[in-house]
Amino acid sequence: MQKTIKELPLSVLDLAAIREGHTPADTFQNSLDLARHAEEWGYRRYWLAEHHNMASIASSATSVLIGFIAGGTTTIRVGSGGIMLPNHAPLVVAEQFGTLASLYPGRIDLGLGRAPGTDQRTAMALRRDMHASVNDFPEHVQELQTYLSAENKTSSVRAIPGEGLDIPIWLLGSSTYSAQLAGMLGLPFAFASHFAPTHLHAALHLYHSSFRPSAHLAEPYAAACVNVVAADTDAEAARIATSYQQFALGIIRGTRHPLPRPVDSMDGLWSDMEEEAVMQMAAYAFVGGPDRVGQQVQRFVDDTRVNELLVVSHIYDHAARLRSYELLAGLKR
Repeated sequence: MQKTIKELPLSVLDLAAIREGHTPADTFQNSLDLARHAEEWGYRRYWLAEHHNMASIASSATSVLIGFIAGGTTTIRVGSGGIMLPNHAPLVVAEQFGTLASLYPGRIDLGLGRAPGTDQRTAMALRRDMHASVNDFPEHVQELQTYLSAENKTSSVRAIPGEGLDIPIWLLGSSTYSAQLAGMLGLPFAFASHFAPTHLHAALHLYHSSFRPSAHLAEPYAAACVNVVAADTDAEAARIATSYQQFALGIIRGTRHPLPRPVDSMDGLWSDMEEEAVMQMAAYAFVGGPDRVGQQVQRFVDDTRVNELLVVSHIYDHAARLRSYELLAGLKR
């Protein structure tokens, strides 16, 4: 059923960006502060994403960071957006998230991705099995589900803690592959339209058309990740959004530097082709004052009919980042 902004659950996807001139320790403290404010402003969940070997992102030990955020908040759901399953033995993930769910019952989500979240050489360094492949993803998801099931108590290999706990599993994707798998397994699905907008509509269609009700989910539930840079004025938002544009430019160039300070203009910082590539990546980046952002978000929701939005905000100044999430939450009132 189509929703308005006021009806739509909002959540945070935190890539734990390291700011230029700051440390990962600073990032973690800012993430906790944002999570506490998000909880106060009514955001439903706070997810952290697994990445490795990136000077710009501090969330490599994702389950550890989830515990830090969950321990510093009281009601908001905390989870992974996502854990990159090719990097981990399913049993280890079951034990880690079983531990988190035992410490913070009813508050932990387990989002799973099939990409390594890094470059090929680092993926090889992470890989427990050099013969493993992303093509093993469906098998590994089901193995993980088995470890978390109460029925596994008679098995010779058990996840303790983890076994029998109600830990919602989501599948994440930037293509149609995980969308179809999520539908077939009857799991909720989140699409990474914040950096890979091309296949959003195809993935959502495939997810809904392939969905089979399961013990976990009776009806399809889809979320989309979007970029939001909101400020009190359109001009202010446009300026602070240049940090995100420089960040995206680094991805395109393959030069991952810490999140840079905003600039007055991007002129001279990118070529015409690079600007076009960034704008294509930022197809679902909503930038502006509250009215403008509200209109952009509502059009997106009308167009996709998603059940929930996961919001990424690459904003250099921490106070401005808080303000962006506060203004977005204010659209629900």
